[in-house]
Amino acid sequence: MIPFYPNQIPVSLDLQGSVKAIIQKSKTSISAFAFSIIYLFRKKYSFKVSILEGSLLITGEDKGKTFFSIFGSLPQEKILTELLEKYDYWKGIPEATIPGAIEDRNNFEYLYLRTDLSELPGKSFQKKRNLVNAFIKANPQRETKILDKNTLPDAMRVLNEWGNHGDYDSAKEGLELHEALELSGLIFYVGGIPVGYCQGEALPDGKSFAVHFEKALDQYKGVYQYINQEFAKSVPENIIYINREQDLGDEGLRQAKLTYRPVDFVKLFSMSAKV
Repeated sequence: MIPFYPNQIPVSLDLQGSVKAIIQKSKTSISAFAFSIIYLFRKKYSFKVSILEGSLLITGEDKGKTFFSIFGSLPQEKILTELLEKYDYWKGIPEATIPGAIEDRNNFEYLYLRTDLSELPGKSFQKKRNLVNAFIKANPQRETKILDKNTLPDAMRVLNEWGNHGDYDSAKEGLELHEALELSGLIFYVGGIPVGYCQGEALPDGKSFAVHFEKALDQYKGVYQYINQEFAKSVPENIIYINREQDLGDEGLRQAKLTYRPVDFVKLFSMSAKV
């Protein structure tokens, strides 16, 4: 059971049902509030949770600063004031409806039309099509498989070759708990050798799919563009948007995400009462 505020407990796998029930009810399109993300990044951000007036309160720490997020309806003003005094900032505010909230551009989530990523139409996607075609031409012995218990070891092999850096620990646990966290994905082979995989989940709004992890071997030119397109082709047609999450302020990653022509962002805001 998730305790009521001000009591809190660390995020654990046995809270999945309780947390997902709150999240599913909201019909949210925010990837950052998916239970899998909260759980897989629990160590990095020291996440703790509690119930606050029927909403989910998540607290954590990032770069020496403490923060809180509220998923659901807002609590009384007195409680908000208390939280803003206790923590360094309020993170993940879905809309700029709170006076004093500012854009948190580093945590904007990128939204792409599924059809844009699957078809790569027009001149703006010419370079992407060229890279996909180059990969196809250079690697005629290609194969795509569902990410499941039989292919997860191959995905782990890709991840280990990709290297122990960045979000490696979370990605590794994502593969280990692929079925438990109810994730889905694809793995890609060239000549029987696994060269890349992607993993994610449909979001509660019913029209978005979030890509949580995408790893590949860089020596295969065009592999990322190929994976991106092939995965988009595999997503059900009822999905309108593919959410490829934040750039976290990484300028190289930001430019890479922008080259795929996002049609919108899930805009998140933050607020601090401290000087």
